[in-house]
Amino acid sequence: MAPVSLLRLGTPSLIQTAFCPPRIRSRSFGTAGKSSNDFLPGIKRIVLIRHGESLGNIDERAYQTTADWRIPLTNKGREQGRLAGQKIDSLLHVDASGAQLAEKGKVYFYVSPYLRTRQTLREMLREVDKKSIVGIREDPRITEQQFGNFQHHAEMQDNKVCNATQSILILRHYDTWCHLTHDIQAQRIDFGRFFYRFPSGGESGFDVYNRVSGFIGTITRDVQNIWEELHPETPDISNTNEEEDESVTICIVTHGLTLRLFLMRWFQYSVHEFERSYNPQNGRVVVLDLNKCGRFNLSEVDRIAMGFPLYREQERFKLMDDYSILDRSNW
Repeated sequence: MAPVSLLRLGTPSLIQTAFCPPRIRSRSFGTAGKSSNDFLPGIKRIVLIRHGESLGNIDERAYQTTADWRIPLTNKGREQGRLAGQKIDSLLHVDASGAQLAEKGKVYFYVSPYLRTRQTLREMLREVDKKSIVGIREDPRITEQQFGNFQHHAEMQDNKVCNATQSILILRHYDTWCHLTHDIQAQRIDFGRFFYRFPSGGESGFDVYNRVSGFIGTITRDVQNIWEELHPETPDISNTNEEEDESVTICIVTHGLTLRLFLMRWFQYSVHEFERSYNPQNGRVVVLDLNKCGRFNLSEVDRIAMGFPLYREQERFKLMDDYSILDRSNW
């Protein structure tokens, strides 16, 4: 870690250098000003996509009778998926500065096993050149936060109830369900979204954070496999150099809260900073481009839209000058 004196200078460039971890610093800089990294060698961009609009987004009653992982997209959600695919395909033609690449880049997809994320990817793939796709992998660790089974409706747990009677019960108890849902959401806000654990077998944000952390470790290991797929003649990734680096994009199709917790883990945002952030809109394409320091930067537009702080204004840096932050409890 850099000496404290460097952190107190307040010069953005010095702070940026001080907190560029050794393993993700640039290995070298080409004459064209290209950037490279040791953390994910050959990877030039990470893209996170929230699934398109789902049936649950427009009618929460869907969660009462349909398992969360089986909730489908709406027609609007499918269109959002196609638009996201168009965005991905266009990104493969340019570098972080927007300059046209001499050769179109490649993309490797990760997708949550939920139906709405899989359908989003299905629509995206209609717009992405198949020759650009290195691989597609499903990973359960990037699923939605688990809220319980058939959510907030204890009356629906008796599997012996026939479908017709079940429909009547849904209508009869809808007001009660709304009241229960409102109470749980209010309790969640009061307790804190990160640590609040949903009842009946649900997860806390902290649980999702932990599984996302493991997923990030998987990405680092998968980079070797991606390299071998692209360079079967030189399978040792450690021998790569700047000129050989491929322009590869990692694309992760996931859920709103999971997406934010990925960013929290990646950029070391505090719990306080997470609590003040917002989910991106359905179908939103969130871009992390590699800079010349060998670090992945969240685009300014996405950072502002989700309510995350500037890099140099993160709480982890402010702590060095203001220990009173440690006393904070009401966020």
